[in-house]
Amino acid sequence: MSNIYKAFENGKAFIAFITCGDPDLETTARAVKAAADNGADLIELGIPFSDPTAEGPVIQGANTRALNGGITTDKVFDFVKDIRKDVKIPMVFMTYANVVFSYGADKFISNCSNAGIDGIILPDLPFEEKEEFSPICDKYDVDLISLIAPTSENRIAMIAKEAKGFLYLVSSLGVTGARAEIKTDLKSIVAVVRENTSTPCAVGFGISTPEQAKSMADISDGAIVGSAIVKLLEQYGKKAPKYIGEYVKSMKDALR
Repeated sequence: MSNIYKAFENGKAFIAFITCGDPDLETTARAVKAAADNGADLIELGIPFSDPTAEGPVIQGANTRALNGGITTDKVFDFVKDIRKDVKIPMVFMTYANVVFSYGADKFISNCSNAGIDGIILPDLPFEEKEEFSPICDKYDVDLISLIAPTSENRIAMIAKEAKGFLYLVSSLGVTGARAEIKTDLKSIVAVVRENTSTPCAVGFGISTPEQAKSMADISDGAIVGSAIVKLLEQYGKKAPKYIGEYVKSMKDALR
């Protein structure tokens, strides 16, 4: 069984997203540890990419800062190997198909396995094209995590039936970023998911407050937060890990 299931063992999961190398990898390491120490059940690590199509301005800015600071995919792999000595909760990469493809899919996914990465999320990879990567992921025991969007409609059951690790439910149309209100009828999407798989599902995109996290986790198995955490890194720079720890604690407390 996938290591990712551990994130969902003890009630509703809080999943934190952090862009690697913003403002530097030392700060990323402290931010990841602060999140894990304060209740994060799973960490999504963003590998910076020059054209992050699913991301709003906050995470786009983090990608730009990290790339300008000289972050490479190889440096991220070395970073994960190092942080795995201290951080034991499941970790996945959030990146783009082109990053994996240009690096070499077999080499990339085998490196994920060797470094201790439990899964990968590729938001620009259509479900119908996942066969390009899924056999390699199976070979190295790395979960290729599928996304379900509000527009998935008649594809929800098909995607759910083949789900690995967990299902990432996209709360709203558009790009990542905090939203005042989430209006999508997620309950009906989750109902279809539940009919077709026992794989857990968590909601992301637009969640920034404890109240939003609780309402999304009440519907599903957990809440995913990215932009609100990355905004703290933008605001506080190298001092951000302390604030990230406090923020994650408040979010996890809301899910309890």
